[in-house]
Amino acid sequence: MTAKYLSHFGLKVAPFSKEIADPDLWLPPSKQQVVDEIIEALDDHASVMVTGEPGVGKTSLLRALRQQLPHGAFRLTYCHNATLGRRDFYRQICLALGLSPSATAAAVFFAVSSHVEDLGRDQLHPVFLLDEAHLLHQDTLDHLHILLNYQWDSKALLSLIMVGLPELADRMALRRNRSLYSRTHHRLTIDPITPDDTADYIANRLKTAKCNRDLFTTDAIAMIHETALGSLRDIDRVATAALRLSARRKRKLVERDILEHVIDVLGV
Repeated sequence: MTAKYLSHFGLKVAPFSKEIADPDLWLPPSKQQVVDEIIEALDDHASVMVTGEPGVGKTSLLRALRQQLPHGAFRLTYCHNATLGRRDFYRQICLALGLSPSATAAAVFFAVSSHVEDLGRDQLHPVFLLDEAHLLHQDTLDHLHILLNYQWDSKALLSLIMVGLPELADRMALRRNRSLYSRTHHRLTIDPITPDDTADYIANRLKTAKCNRDLFTTDAIAMIHETALGSLRDIDRVATAALRLSARRKRKLVERDILEHVIDVLGV
């Protein structure tokens, strides 16, 4: 069933939904630069740490990476549950790789590391993408540098991409994590988007929803940016609430007074 606000504005799909295909993802130049730097690091078979505040577009960036990474040269494995202990963490990787996890921690680790070596012989560079990495158990962090150690630490057969909130960088800088930190040569930060980025983002999402006209005034877009503080997730939330209120008031354009009501009265 189509939401009333969509039909009011002649939209077929919700423009600020999280359900958007990878090819339709929008990234500002600053975030595309981060994707490019990650790909360059992986070309060198290096490991990467990416940090950013909630909502700044980490997930969008990872989806763009998945889309742009040459599939013939890399095997990307996504690990989303960082709260597991070490053995279950490696079991998760086994399942993601299509392997049958063993019972003991040593056997599970051996299965993963052997698979990494097999991929290397097939000229495929494996990349383990660890999302929400700031939540990794310390016993897992204590062991990850061993996963990167092959042939007396003379071969870079695996790359890790650790993505998380800024506290990940704080944890990695601790002395007990120095072995892993020293092997993570690329340390990148995702910054909040700029006012121009916000305007481009809104225009792009409307275009993706097959909307051929502006639905937000310049003042309204400026207020959305100020409210969202550069967070794409909050832009989606505020813009959707503003569209809904404008539709209820039979307005064809989202203007400043609508945003003021959304922000002040509705508490968005």
